[in-house]
Amino acid sequence: MGTLLTIGLSLAGVLLGTVLGLFIALGKLVKNKWISFIFTCYIGFFRGTPLLVQILIIYFGVVPSLMGHSNGVVAGIIALSLNASAYIAETIRAGIQSIHKGQTEASRSLGMTHVQSMRYIILPQAIRRILPPLGNEFISLIKDSSLVSTIATPELMYWAQAMNAQYYRVWESYVTTAIIYLLLTVSASYLLSRFERKMDIK
Repeated sequence: MGTLLTIGLSLAGVLLGTVLGLFIALGKLVKNKWISFIFTCYIGFFRGTPLLVQILIIYFGVVPSLMGHSNGVVAGIIALSLNASAYIAETIRAGIQSIHKGQTEASRSLGMTHVQSMRYIILPQAIRRILPPLGNEFISLIKDSSLVSTIATPELMYWAQAMNAQYYRVWESYVTTAIIYLLLTVSASYLLSRFERKMDIK
């Protein structure tokens, strides 16, 4: 059960983080310096503060203000998504800026709007380039999800700590947990590498 929740938290974090990260990346690239500054501050905050602190702020402050009570799973998903979105935003921004400006100019000369150019020309190429670092972010989220055990979210590390507290089996519980995390990350790396080869990423 804890392993499934760990996978679920990681998937939710990377999916929501990617959607939010795309929005943030596009916001940072706008020419209006004040709008761009807001997104730059967002990225700076979530990349410059510890994930554990973010989890605690969201669990004890944000979620109760929204729901009236704390919820470890909801807080974990929000914290992982917001944190991941900051890193993913920078990855997407770098991917977009890696596409030669001549392609944007060519698409605009064909009568495309900026949105159409970004949607049909720039983003499809950028996505192929950023898939490897996005895969790395997913693997990192699998490991980072262990931090939500501090807010009593019943994922993998939570149950390892519970076993330790109940049976005083420190070695067995933590080594087993480490092996499970290793299997998850190795499996994810293998699947992602196969997907990258199928996409012919170079």
